[in-house]
Amino acid sequence: MEDRKLGNVQKHSRFLQRYFGLISISLLLHILPLGCQSFDYGEALSKSLLYFESQRSGRLPHNQRVEWRHHSGLTDGLEQGVTFISHTPIAKVDLVGGYYDAGDNVKFGLPMAFTVTMLSWGVIEYGEQIAGAGEYHHALEAIKWGTDYFIKAHTHPNVLWAEVGEGDTDHYCWQRPEDMTTSRQAYKVDADNPGSDVAGETAAAMAAASIVFRRTNPHYSHLLLHHAQQYRGKYDESIGVAKGYYSSVSGYMDELLWAALWLYKATDKEDYLRYMLEKANLFGGITWAMTEFSWDVKYVGVQIIASKLLMEEKHKEHVHKHVLEQYRSKAEHYLCACLNKNNVTNVERTPGGLLYTRQWNNMQYVSNAAFLLTLYSDHLQASNQKLSCPKGVVGPREILSFAKSQVDYILGSNPMAVSYLVGFGSNYPQRVHHRGASTESYKENKGFIGCTQGYDNWYGRGGPNPHALVGALVGGPDRKDQFRDERSNYMQTEACTYNTATLVGVFAKLHGLQADQLSVNRPSIASA
Repeated sequence: MEDRKLGNVQKHSRFLQRYFGLISISLLLHILPLGCQSFDYGEALSKSLLYFESQRSGRLPHNQRVEWRHHSGLTDGLEQGVTFISHTPIAKVDLVGGYYDAGDNVKFGLPMAFTVTMLSWGVIEYGEQIAGAGEYHHALEAIKWGTDYFIKAHTHPNVLWAEVGEGDTDHYCWQRPEDMTTSRQAYKVDADNPGSDVAGETAAAMAAASIVFRRTNPHYSHLLLHHAQQYRGKYDESIGVAKGYYSSVSGYMDELLWAALWLYKATDKEDYLRYMLEKANLFGGITWAMTEFSWDVKYVGVQIIASKLLMEEKHKEHVHKHVLEQYRSKAEHYLCACLNKNNVTNVERTPGGLLYTRQWNNMQYVSNAAFLLTLYSDHLQASNQKLSCPKGVVGPREILSFAKSQVDYILGSNPMAVSYLVGFGSNYPQRVHHRGASTESYKENKGFIGCTQGYDNWYGRGGPNPHALVGALVGGPDRKDQFRDERSNYMQTEACTYNTATLVGVFAKLHGLQADQLSVNRPSIASA
């Protein structure tokens, strides 16, 4: 079977070689995935950014492209009535805006902030490629929709509104966001109700976004940095309704390291770097060797960024250089685990080659790994280094090739030939677990759809959703590559903003490589 696939690729490459003249067969075999499927990463990039418009809460702008969505959550913040900040009564809190994180209508602050951090990181690293694909403006819009909300939610220096709505009542209803009748109670963290994890992630998001907007909107960049530096127990201890939905299992110490590192990158202030270095052991930054990176567990992200600092001249003789090297050691443990190059602790793979971490929404770990592997491949390439794993040395090209294999699996190069990025290709999930997409559009039918009516008339329908949730990365297949496209199968068919967020940078990188190859070989067409 594989021999036949390879033969088809070689035949295809010979055709292209005759057409372009200068492209070598070996180069094409590196570019094209097995199965003779050459994916359009530019299209995947465009669709991934479109997805965030489907998830918008609040008053939608005139240039909204996802037309089946409408305004929602316009009274968010009002349900509190009078609230007290430092014993001072505050009559109104405006919490309109932000993102719904998945298929329900709750605004969870921790995953929303992680989504924005990762979107920003993707733009910081691959902004040139995103711009080359004509998507830079859309990427900035996706980030700003989140950061505008964070500015609103940060009402006082030590106050952050971290959730609007709550999972239990929301999950009793199957309603479009435009029809919500469930509680919109808001929950905050403050000096009396600590929330270092959600505050730390939100600070990281604002700091990362401030770097993104530094050139195009310096005033906004400064505003974000001002808010990021004002953030000072685990938030789900204070906000009990988050438990069972987004419990902070890893605690808050990883977010504090994460926030300090992003604030250092945004400000270049040594105090933040010193904090991250001096707390490295106590907070687990150089003691935890992880095999996952997620909205909850940030250690690997810290370790990867710390590794990259070693490249910079000012850190080569730093008094804490040995600590940065310990961070790098832990980062490389994660990378080697993804590449199956550790002696013992590796990330499991499905028979089809997909990284497999756990049953529920496994694709989040895949997209995160693809991003970090791609990023580290670039880092090694730029510094002329290789990754040393217990089972051998791996070069940057091999690392990128593996990251690409994970992306290609997502886009359809898998045993079921399913694209897990909704709207991409001809065979993708039709019954995504998502209230808005699975229900008739508000613009088509402004009639109210009640709580149980949504379950009776829409959730239980066997047919495809009325609207494709374009650009959403669903939870994906099980450990045997099997996938059931059923609305009730939320472990596999629900999508989340943070699944797609890390793909933006990877799609941009791969699209840039495709564009470079076409550019290099285009002159041969004229000479043919």
